Amino acid sequence: MLSMLRLAMFRSHRALRLEFDGRPVAIWGPNGAGKTNILEAISLLSPGRGLRRAAAEDIGRRPDAAGWKVAAIVEGHEVETWAEGAGRQVKIDGKAATQAAMGALARVVWLVPAMDRLWIEAPEGRRRFLDRLVLSLHAGHAEAALDYERAMRERNRLLKDQVQDAAWYGAIEARMVEAGARITEARRDVVARLQSAQVDGAFPAAMLELDAGEGADDLAAALVAGRRRDMAAGRSLSGPHRADLRAVWAAKSMPAAQCSTGEQKALLISLILASARIAAEDLGRPPLILLDEVAAHLDPGRRAALYDEICALGAQAFLTGTEAGLFETLGARAQGFAVAESGGVSEVIAA
Repeated sequence: MLSMLRLAMFRSHRALRLEFDGRPVAIWGPNGAGKTNILEAISLLSPGRGLRRAAAEDIGRRPDAAGWKVAAIVEGHEVETWAEGAGRQVKIDGKAATQAAMGALARVVWLVPAMDRLWIEAPEGRRRFLDRLVLSLHAGHAEAALDYERAMRERNRLLKDQVQDAAWYGAIEARMVEAGARITEARRDVVARLQSAQVDGAFPAAMLELDAGEGADDLAAALVAGRRRDMAAGRSLSGPHRADLRAVWAAKSMPAAQCSTGEQKALLISLILASARIAAEDLGRPPLILLDEVAAHLDPGRRAALYDEICALGAQAFLTGTEAGLFETLGARAQGFAVAESGGVSEVIAA
């Protein structure tokens, strides 16, 4: 549970403090008022670059901020993350910590409007979406991904420098193989569990298929065999960093890419809710769920069904929209905040 959020010089918020009681949170206001900025701040309580994938130096309030800070109370622990220029720092209960440690405390998943085309665009977005669901269930996934990325960057430098000596590659590729195996195992586990945790109702169940990435099952051999090809490309072309997630609307036997925009979004919501059910079973509580402008492609019936599902799960979800009426069926089951922009500063008022 997130019980307090405090922002300083974060995007449009010069200073903001919000307190939450565990219910879902509805945030409404006009476009550009700063609603998504609140969700982005919450997303930074977990490993990674948040829901906008912004560099740390680009988040501070312009032009008067040299840095920014997000502080929160999560499960009774004080979590702080901030940046002064490039690089991001973390403290938990006053002690320096890693992003991976923060991820073990705050499990966060999200949907944003930019993901509406997830099923028809490049695999990278689907891979990131899957990894966010994996991270909400396997806290160690962040560390495995970081280990893999570090090793791959070192290998890519050797490839770009046209290094031929196999000895230089051996130790680096061994690290990629070890971390890659952990990544692939966690992804396969979560995809299998998502398949069985979906409920075919207002949000359609999807048949899922994980393409683990070229050579993922024998990555050591694939990396050795692919060195010449990779050298020509200047990057590693085998491994779990090239994985993809495919989905088919089960009841219609229709690939997600061929569904309407609203149906594609409904499939994504179905997977978010399935991951929340798994987390509730495994960890005793669903992850924090961030749904930015979620009502944009939902009819009133599906919108009400989503709210009912969130409340039934006991999930602390943060939902944004342009008007209070979008959250009318939540009623007293949720907290409400109105956001307005005045003089370039976001103002938030409890409704």
